[in-house]
Amino acid sequence: MNTPAFDSNNIKQLFDEPANLLKALSHPIRLCIVRGLMMKKKCNVSYMQECLDLPQSTVSQHLQKLRSAGIVATERNGLEVNYVLADQRVEQIIKTLFEKDDCES
Repeated sequence: MNTPAFDSNNIKQLFDEPANLLKALSHPIRLCIVRGLMMKKKCNVSYMQECLDLPQSTVSQHLQKLRSAGIVATERNGLEVNYVLADQRVEQIIKTLFEKDDCES
């Protein structure tokens, strides 16, 4: 059986973006943040900091990685900045990794 050859351009074009998405999710804290956003729909850093019992700077660093990957986005309400899921594919990934009941409110 002959398998079509992939050239490096095809591989890069097809797999770079999904690989970067998975890299951004590949940390327990970031998985927890995304799962929490699935349940709560939107959340600010202070709330996440309290839930995770981590310094604000640590939570912000993880959020920045998720934001850079296009997984989360921000919504501003006056001075408050809330985070929301921006990529619906992530919800399916999380639901696949965790039991359905663990990902719903």
